[in-house]
Amino acid sequence: MLDTLKQPKRGVVSPVSREQYVDAFNWMLLARTVEEKLASLWRAGKISGGVYLGKGQEAISAALGIMLKSGDIFGPLIRDQAGRLAFGESLIDVFRVHFGSRTSLSRGRDGNVHRGNPRGGYHAMISHLGSLISVVAGALVARRFQGDTTAIGATTIGDGGTSTGAFHEAINMAAVEKLPLVVVVVNNQYAYSTPNSRQFACSDLVERATGYGVEGHSLDGTDLQECLEVLGQATQRARSGHGPQMVVGDCLRLTGHGEHDDASYMDKTLSQTRLGRDCLKIAENYLQERHWADHVLLEDWRKNAKEQVENAVADAQHEPLADPAMETWCPYATKRIASAVLVR
Repeated sequence: MLDTLKQPKRGVVSPVSREQYVDAFNWMLLARTVEEKLASLWRAGKISGGVYLGKGQEAISAALGIMLKSGDIFGPLIRDQAGRLAFGESLIDVFRVHFGSRTSLSRGRDGNVHRGNPRGGYHAMISHLGSLISVVAGALVARRFQGDTTAIGATTIGDGGTSTGAFHEAINMAAVEKLPLVVVVVNNQYAYSTPNSRQFACSDLVERATGYGVEGHSLDGTDLQECLEVLGQATQRARSGHGPQMVVGDCLRLTGHGEHDDASYMDKTLSQTRLGRDCLKIAENYLQERHWADHVLLEDWRKNAKEQVENAVADAQHEPLADPAMETWCPYATKRIASAVLVR
């Protein structure tokens, strides 16, 4: 019988420690500080292209990022700055890629959301419409061929992306192969400007897990403790041989789709519901209620995050931008092979 979990079983999940909660909170805080700076730089004309913020979704992203270990595979989405940082992305790389620096992970190529380090298990986002599920699943199959069965893979997708063929094909393949894959569906109520009511007819997206033969979990994306508990359970289930896990987190995007979007199409009454809570503020309150942090300590953390971000921006701004006239526009592998031949 399929072991499908509509909600986490409280008797099974491990309690969240102060250390784990504080760690996740600080990644959330750093991500929020980074993205506020990116938005400011974009408005000042310092960044070309779009800027997409994860405000309101940091709890899910940070919780997923800290559950992954060295050697795991991660395919983040456009609003996964907290998870990217928790998985190991350096602050200066965030700003290098937004400035188009030659020293960035993509050497100044492509859009700023398409960044990653595949050799480190950190895959660049191809599209936010389901493509990364197959990429991470394929990476897990490759690891299996190499005899590595210790790694798990994780990726996120939005509610709208679950309606794509890429989502269906990848989830189905992962289920058939029983891959240790965690797919986190962040249901922020809108696929760009399309509300849930025009996207799917099921009462809850977690119901789709049953149809694919994978285990399903639900969580409140505004509650960091619940995110840590449920994602901790899901990643552990994947590690212990229970196959793919699908986690649906409900929240609300607290910004437009991008900084260019005023979100005028969104139902303003949603912001007054539980979905519209700011996960960072909720986490701050929880820390204080538990006496895990007071106002002074929280202010120190905020100052530290701001200092780290300002230093990273200053360092990145002193690095050279990519110059199309000087760049050898060929695939990474080709360039690496060509260099090796020249050395010989």
